[in-house]
Amino acid sequence: MIAMNFDRYNFDTPNALATVLADRIAAELSVAVNKRGYAVLAVSGGRTPQHFFECLSQIDIAWEQIIVTLVDERFVPPDNSRSNEKLVRQHLMQNFAAKARFVGLYISAITVELAAFSAANRINKLSKPFDVVVLGMGVDGHTASFFPGGDRLKQAIDRNSRALMVPMHARGLSEARLTITLPLLVSARFIALHIEGKEKLVTFEQVLQDGPETDMPVRAVLRHTESPIQVFWSPTVNGI
Repeated sequence: MIAMNFDRYNFDTPNALATVLADRIAAELSVAVNKRGYAVLAVSGGRTPQHFFECLSQIDIAWEQIIVTLVDERFVPPDNSRSNEKLVRQHLMQNFAAKARFVGLYISAITVELAAFSAANRINKLSKPFDVVVLGMGVDGHTASFFPGGDRLKQAIDRNSRALMVPMHARGLSEARLTITLPLLVSARFIALHIEGKEKLVTFEQVLQDGPETDMPVRAVLRHTESPIQVFWSPTVNGI
């Protein structure tokens, strides 16, 4: 069996998970600021991290020294309800965290390919490796916008890829995506994988089995990360 590099923490409720995860991320960001004078945090979208974002926003750290960016983004404008930027601005960039600087991935462009080129330029200007990356996982085993069957999946999860950002089209997606590539994710100093619900635990256990990374792309992160991924899981979702 191919080795996976992770530690797992189980919580009774999503609220308990969000509180502990927020405290841990705040601590990691503070360490980075103390060492280097700044920190870079890359987060994921979706419904799962909303309460975690709200908890993190209420922790008083040196947010003015922190840059927040996205792991991936839908090719929709920031006022769209499906925009990850909108989610982060509403749930994280408030309270104490309102002092942080946000670097988004979306721009209005004719194609998602042009938008990816522009996003790569903005990401390239950020200090690397990132200090903290927070990932999610779908029941299909995707993370970021590494979707099974995605047209640029092999490029996105190539550990030797020089690209920082790629566009992604995949069957079943409502819109194209922009996603940071594997090398940038796995080089982060601290990586958390936030998953909730029994269904996703079943998926995670399948991910741990031998199999192609293209079938369940989160495998690529677990197999190639430079430091153990910290997996945070609760059996219920949003208090259900």
